[in-house]
Amino acid sequence: MAKILIVDDREDNLMSISSLLEPAGYQLAKANSGREALKILLIEYDFALILMDVQMPNLSGFETASLIYERERLRHIPIIFITAHRHDEENIFKGYKTGAVDYIYKPINPDLLRAKVSVFVELYRKNHQLIAQEQKLIAINKNLENEINERKISEEKVKLLNLQLLQNIDKLEVANKDLDRFAFMASHDLQEPLRKINVFSERLESEYGKRLGEGGKKYINRIQNATSRLQALIKDILTFSKISIDKTVFITTDLTPLVNEVINELDSIIEEKKATITVDLLPCASINPNLMRPLFYNLIHNSLKYSKKGIPPVIRIFTESGGDKQSKAANNKYCRIFISDNGIGFEQVFSEQIFDMFKRLHNQNEYEGTGIGLALCKKIVEEHNGYISAKSAVGEGSTFIVSLPMPEVEKSAPMKV
Repeated sequence: MAKILIVDDREDNLMSISSLLEPAGYQLAKANSGREALKILLIEYDFALILMDVQMPNLSGFETASLIYERERLRHIPIIFITAHRHDEENIFKGYKTGAVDYIYKPINPDLLRAKVSVFVELYRKNHQLIAQEQKLIAINKNLENEINERKISEEKVKLLNLQLLQNIDKLEVANKDLDRFAFMASHDLQEPLRKINVFSERLESEYGKRLGEGGKKYINRIQNATSRLQALIKDILTFSKISIDKTVFITTDLTPLVNEVINELDSIIEEKKATITVDLLPCASINPNLMRPLFYNLIHNSLKYSKKGIPPVIRIFTESGGDKQSKAANNKYCRIFISDNGIGFEQVFSEQIFDMFKRLHNQNEYEGTGIGLALCKKIVEEHNGYISAKSAVGEGSTFIVSLPMPEVEKSAPMKV
């Protein structure tokens, strides 16, 4: 609701103007002198319009207007002077000079008064709407500036973190290569003294076995067993290290004969355990055959090793082709090779930990091994840009899933008819 201040020293004039404007719903404030008007404006300043008589005692309308416009926050309020001097150009000029926007002459024309007041009230409303919109835009711009600044700061932080990450990756790759070279060299150098320990312990047993007695033979046997385990460990470490050091070209290879070759290598343990191994027709894949053989060797050997006592192992190797769930985003086609058995199994909670280096779920005295086999399998599969996982349950066997990228099929040119 617009507020209007009416200033006149005569009460009848105040009542007359109020009666003309009240039906329009304006909120009216009345002052019977310039001083009283100034007192009102000290408290209230959100008036849409001031209607002020020119001829007033003590402070005239012109003097009151000058004092009003000295205050910054009151300069926006338009003042319409009410005067009886219709043709006094000097007074009219003086009024405009003090800041008046219009005149209304006595006797007051009610329709003219209402029309002029309506125009200035509408201008006041539109001006306030513009001010509100301007403040809203300022607030929006401020928020946008803050968001842009925050985004710039975040982008700078991300760039810095990415740079640090790239630097750390480079350092890590160098460290890994150095570590692999060290492991390779250290393991290679350890083999010679181990061979000597093994040779001399065998000579000690053959030449002095009778003198040593059963206790001595027992100790020699322990030395030989420990040497064999250490040699197996060194062999696995060397194989693991070679994967990062040796970078050979992958070739498209039929996996079926490759897996059958691995099974033939395990012929003695298969016969010993009376195992049954069935191999479905496997696909071709882009692989390094020298790396893929130890992968299948370890997985099949594990299925044989962790079989149930008194129950012949049953191992099935089969495949599924299609989009691997981990590669759908890249639209790559993967073949999934399953190695399934009826062995002792393990708790599914360990399905990721088993691929960690030196991780063993069973006692070494019960099941021999170095704890590197599955870590080696994982590294081989990752070198082929693939994935390996396992599903198992205690007493229900295990299934290892190897996902390998399918070789790209070259599209032949369309035949011209």
